[in-house]
Amino acid sequence: MYIHDFADWPRFHWSADTIAAPLASVRDSQSRLIRHMEALGFSLQQEAVLQTLTADVLKSSEIEGEKLDAAQVRSSVARRLGMDIGAPKPADRNVEGVVEMMLDATRRYDRPLTAERLFAWHASLFPTGRSGMTALKAGGWRDDKTGPMQVVSGSLGNQHVHFEAPKAERLDREMSSFLEWFEGDKPIDQVLAAGLAHLWFVTIHPFDDGNGRIARAIADMALARSEHSPQRFYSMSAQIRQERDAYYDILERTQKGAHDITRMDVTPMDITAWMEWFLGCLRRAIDGAQETLSTVLEKARFWDRIKDVKLNDRQRLMVSRLLDGFDGKLTTSKYAALAKCSQDTAYRDILELIDHRILVQNPKGGRSTSYSLAQAQ
Repeated sequence: MYIHDFADWPRFHWSADTIAAPLASVRDSQSRLIRHMEALGFSLQQEAVLQTLTADVLKSSEIEGEKLDAAQVRSSVARRLGMDIGAPKPADRNVEGVVEMMLDATRRYDRPLTAERLFAWHASLFPTGRSGMTALKAGGWRDDKTGPMQVVSGSLGNQHVHFEAPKAERLDREMSSFLEWFEGDKPIDQVLAAGLAHLWFVTIHPFDDGNGRIARAIADMALARSEHSPQRFYSMSAQIRQERDAYYDILERTQKGAHDITRMDVTPMDITAWMEWFLGCLRRAIDGAQETLSTVLEKARFWDRIKDVKLNDRQRLMVSRLLDGFDGKLTTSKYAALAKCSQDTAYRDILELIDHRILVQNPKGGRSTSYSLAQAQ
């Protein structure tokens, strides 16, 4: 049996005493992070938000085994935030769809969550109406025509069923109850609402695919409501990606109603363990945002150091790409390809950047000659 099979579903409960301290710690961390970020000034805040949202989109997809192009995601987010990041990389419609969903959830956190809005999110995730080679019902609840909705692992013939969702015939009723709760008055902290919403939605599993990403977007929406702000300075999805095995383990145990049978006060609807894990993961995500803050400040100091150096658009683009974390080593051929110029022009640009002490040539020369930012040496 799964928790949605029990008679008291979905009357969730947890130990308020157990989670009181972790909740207070999260709230304190939220407040301190927001104060730090507000002290940065608008442009640095925007850069921090850009980094956070880019990581959120990338990591939420990675959790489901899908790897998106980081440059495309960053360009798509920046365009929607009205930020100029030089020569943006065009994004394909799959990237655009994920970004559109995540930004709608957080930038418009104060708008009601409805079935129609969820359908729009789902359709944006699957613009072709397919997940890989599999056709799905985009923008509508699943119908289970191909069988029950199950979360499985393992090779064909040796599969392990981790979870089976409620039958499709229950979805209208289940989702109506969920949405009524989500938009209704709740006698609980919005941070706890984020954790509960994540678990509740992913347990209903109302779509053919994309349930995990949408569940995390809903949780981000509730967290934005808890802060009364669309500005995202930490990524829960990035932290979950780091703790992916623990994430799936606590989900499975909670959805199976696994509990300590020696304790009479614990029932399948007791989700204290899930709430503890969620709050701990959230606290670690907020603490990890200090790395984003450090990166933003480091980039600001770098640009300030070279503010009097006249760079052309190609050079500014490449310096920006290196600061954002260039994949591999920068070579003349890579420079030419990214800047859309000849290799001779790329080489001249690189020599000028070396003269200005912005780039340095890496020790290994010859045909393997590559370059790095001077500050990285």
